[in-house]
Amino acid sequence: MQFEMFLALLFALIAFVYASVGFGGGSSYLALLAVVGIGYPDIRLIALCCNVIVVSGNIVLFLKRKEINWKKNLILVAASMPLAFLGAILRIKEVTFFILLGISLLLAAILLWIQSTNISTRKRTYTVSNPGIDGAFGAGVGFLSGLVGIGGGIFLSPLLHLLNWDTSRKIAATASFFIFINSLAGIAGQIIQFSGNFNWELTGILCLA
Repeated sequence: MQFEMFLALLFALIAFVYASVGFGGGSSYLALLAVVGIGYPDIRLIALCCNVIVVSGNIVLFLKRKEINWKKNLILVAASMPLAFLGAILRIKEVTFFILLGISLLLAAILLWIQSTNISTRKRTYTVSNPGIDGAFGAGVGFLSGLVGIGGGIFLSPLLHLLNWDTSRKIAATASFFIFINSLAGIAGQIIQFSGNFNWELTGILCLA
């Protein structure tokens, strides 16, 4: 139980940091779970469940502040949700998963670095949303997210900043909503293809953290 409580504390810290910028923390949950040796079949589903809990609070706040642009958001999630589900139901080998996870974490780090350098110089005028581009981004990020077991906000947000898609707050709101929908789709896909006994006890402890 001491191990579970220590892990829960680390999850709580990750959730706090990621929630402050509109993310769920799925990529860091996966990395941490892999490092401490949680079984490969469990880690994606655990990370997705924690994602849903964390971004739910964000979404409530963004709804109160009217920061969610539904017209833009619906295009993204309509394209991403079925692809996230498809990615989640695909059975991939453990070694393939960890290679994808490593590449995804590296890609996310690069995109976030580009985002941090872009924010300080970005224009105050925002581009008109292109449904085709938004749909392509949503589908691509959704599929990768489903495969790896994250919500995808850590990929989507930097891309939207590079496009001057909207204000920083509205992009954060979009990322939270995107993560929420993709995580639910990913959970559904993971449950369908999951075999064996899932560690619900550990998942409950980490979600409550």
